Amino acid sequence: MRLGINLGYWGAGMDSDNLAVAQEADRLGYSVCWAAEAYGSDAATVLSWVAAQTERIDIGSAIFQIPARTPAMTAMTAATLDSLSGGRFRLGLGVSGPQVSEGWYGVKFDKPLARTREYVDIVRKAMSRERLSYEGEHWTLPLPGGPGKPLKLTVHPEREYIPLYIAAIGPKNLQQTGEIADGALLIFPSADHLEETAIAHLRAGREKAGKTLDGFDVCPTLPLAVGADKDVSALADMFRPYTALYVGGMGSPKQNFYNQLAQRMGYGEEAAEIQEKYLSGDKEGAAAAIPERLIDQTTLLGSVERIADRMQAYAAAGVTTLTLAPAGFSLEDRLASLRAGTEALERAGLA
Repeated sequence: MRLGINLGYWGAGMDSDNLAVAQEADRLGYSVCWAAEAYGSDAATVLSWVAAQTERIDIGSAIFQIPARTPAMTAMTAATLDSLSGGRFRLGLGVSGPQVSEGWYGVKFDKPLARTREYVDIVRKAMSRERLSYEGEHWTLPLPGGPGKPLKLTVHPEREYIPLYIAAIGPKNLQQTGEIADGALLIFPSADHLEETAIAHLRAGREKAGKTLDGFDVCPTLPLAVGADKDVSALADMFRPYTALYVGGMGSPKQNFYNQLAQRMGYGEEAAEIQEKYLSGDKEGAAAAIPERLIDQTTLLGSVERIADRMQAYAAAGVTTLTLAPAGFSLEDRLASLRAGTEALERAGLA
């Protein structure tokens, strides 16, 4: 099992720290450094900045939002980043959510599965440097009846094939991801529930495509906080606002994929309470309503030994790249967490 690092969003006052975290992960031999985007910093600019100041670590978009860019522009960006980084780019895509898609980008959040499938088809075709023509429900290239003609990408990526990941949560999206992608980006993953909430659906998609999970990258992100085992409850409290935001406040009351995931993990009543309080403005109450076990199942908390045990459980469940989001009140804390992650992987016998 490999380790990755997720820098999250840029521009929150920790930009120099985030670069130092990426550079330390590069020095420690982490496999990939991911950057996110929502409606603040864009991931492409951040990744080019990180790539210019690291040597070995892959850079990955987790995620480029599908409503933010045409598929052709995504192919252009992927090819450019792969070329600039010397073949270190991984393309992660996701549909975002209804509030961001419609409120920020002005793109209707409808038929996300069909839209994703067409998007991936066009991106792959463009990155392969075929002349680009496509007829689908959501995109038609070139536009009919006009001066447009099929064009070919003029930039040569460093590699002939750039790995493509999809951020997936729901069963249908997971199955389609297994069918059409090279890896899955997961969030709030519990090793105890990973088979029924993710792996089984990914496997079904791979089988539909006539493939197995061999070579497919199962890549969940887990927040990490290192400390004494007796302080696990206090460490869990650090992630109450984060968990409340996703389970309670992401999306809409009818379309919160993270809330639905918590329900599938057996937290139906709790998920409903968290969402009700969060959407009514009681964010502190929503955070307090989160069961400590839910946080502990979806993060890495405690001593290096405890984290090593958890890493073994994730590897046994089918995880191939474990992406860490190290928490800390200072840069030194975050760097120490990175080093602890490497130590835990070695103690788990997974390095």
